Amino acid sequence: MIRSRRRLRICTVLLICNLAFIWGNSLLPGPVSGAFSDAVKDLLQEVLPAGESLSGSGGLLRKLAHFTEFTLLGMCLTWLLGMLGKPGCWPLFLGMAAACVDETIQIFVPDRGPSVRDVALDSSGVLAGMILLHLGHTYYKRRKQRNTSWRKDQ
Repeated sequence: MIRSRRRLRICTVLLICNLAFIWGNSLLPGPVSGAFSDAVKDLLQEVLPAGESLSGSGGLLRKLAHFTEFTLLGMCLTWLLGMLGKPGCWPLFLGMAAACVDETIQIFVPDRGPSVRDVALDSSGVLAGMILLHLGHTYYKRRKQRNTSWRKDQ
């Protein structure tokens, strides 16, 4: 991946913001976190077409939010470590460490608790982010090569 100071700064800021968001939500007590999830669920309910409804207590919505947060984390870690010349499994290992920290934080928060299933879900989100970024980067490179070769033919 192309490395520049500006891209490194942007990626680092995105990574820090992502971790602050993830760990900040883990610091919310159970009732506050549940109320926030319910508010998001109500907002989504208003956006859905008439007659459609979101059933359940928001547990699925919370799991989807966890997966999405960690997918973005996986993309940021893969991008940053790729620019620093450390590709491979490092983003996954660091993402798993962030998931473990996330669950450890919840030990100390009222009405919250750690879950090994959440660590597994978060880690799969990191892996999905790694795969998505890799696929996007590969597509971008191939498209750029195709456009370059097309211009040479003209």
